[in-house]
Amino acid sequence: MTTERIDTVVVGAGQAGLAIGFHLARRGRPFVLLDAHERVGDAWRQRWDSLRLFTPARYDALPGSRFPGSPWAFPSREEFSDYLERYAAAHALPVRTGTRVRRLAREGSGFVAEIDGGRLLADHVVVAAGFDRLPQTPAFSTELEPSITQVHSAEYRNPAQLPDGDVLVVGAGNSGADIALELSRTHQVHLSGRHPGQVPFRIERPSSRVPSLLVFAAFSHVLTTRTPMGRRARAQVLAHSGPLIRVKTADLAAAGVHRVPRVVGVRDGLPVTDDGRTLSVSSVVWCTGYRPDHSWIDLPVLGTDGLPVHERGVCASQPGLYFLGQMFQYSLASSMIHGVGRDAKYVADHLDRVASRSTAPGGRLGRPASDHPERHQDSGAEPTGVPAA
Repeated sequence: MTTERIDTVVVGAGQAGLAIGFHLARRGRPFVLLDAHERVGDAWRQRWDSLRLFTPARYDALPGSRFPGSPWAFPSREEFSDYLERYAAAHALPVRTGTRVRRLAREGSGFVAEIDGGRLLADHVVVAAGFDRLPQTPAFSTELEPSITQVHSAEYRNPAQLPDGDVLVVGAGNSGADIALELSRTHQVHLSGRHPGQVPFRIERPSSRVPSLLVFAAFSHVLTTRTPMGRRARAQVLAHSGPLIRVKTADLAAAGVHRVPRVVGVRDGLPVTDDGRTLSVSSVVWCTGYRPDHSWIDLPVLGTDGLPVHERGVCASQPGLYFLGQMFQYSLASSMIHGVGRDAKYVADHLDRVASRSTAPGGRLGRPASDHPERHQDSGAEPTGVPAA
């Protein structure tokens, strides 16, 4: 076991971790980014093959580096993965891949991050490990007939994974709609779940560019935790999936996707819907979201809803600890690529002020700043599992 001391440890080198890495580097702070994946961008490479971002390239850049190509193109998951990898290299960010943090705890006035074969002692820690961590399926999924192929959207790659026969896609949010539409080319598809509504324009048409600008402005500056409208939107986003963005109801109908009520259980090894129907299917794709994984954080930082209690990313109960990339951390844009840069700058500014006071005469390490933004501990259900975009 080796022990290393460093000013700041950032857990996670996805878009949130890289964004705050950029701001910490500009401030000259010693830091390291730890990521469990083997390559920067692998979290996106592991999504389904045909995935494309919901946001045009002009909104897909991280601080200090534009996204290449047309600003109104919609990048593929591979293009965005490669962009993240190039971003880390271009800004010389100190990323250590293949490094999983097994435990984070207090040690003295700072923190200890335990990794395989070593320990990192830090004055500050930024948890940017991602909100969608653990695939979630209903408990009754284990009761399905063993001959039925089951995959979660986290494991789904393309239609060739599934055998011939009808497919049930459970979860009618963006992931479910995208996958159902793709599968409809080779299978009869049943789509189960509450209709979440839809964006009332085609995002890829040139005529939609002005509406898109207005929508993204609202996501960033109107729907925030400082406004009543934003707080209502946050509760809705945490409780349900957002509206359909690219795929429309008409697209699903034209492709022959059969809408069915919510799946509520199993009868004789087959899925049963809310209206009592039994569905004879050969495969089930669970687009039922994810839940966060905080089991490795050995600190009392979770609220009654199981989510970290923080004020715009600042954990007041554990001075020196920060969260980044949380769902609706400050605005609806926080869970999208174009919003994470602003949140990262806020956290980096706060960390810098705290660190400066701790080294000033009479300063005290970890003393929280005097910021008092809204407290983030509303109750909510699981997110949809759609990548932030």
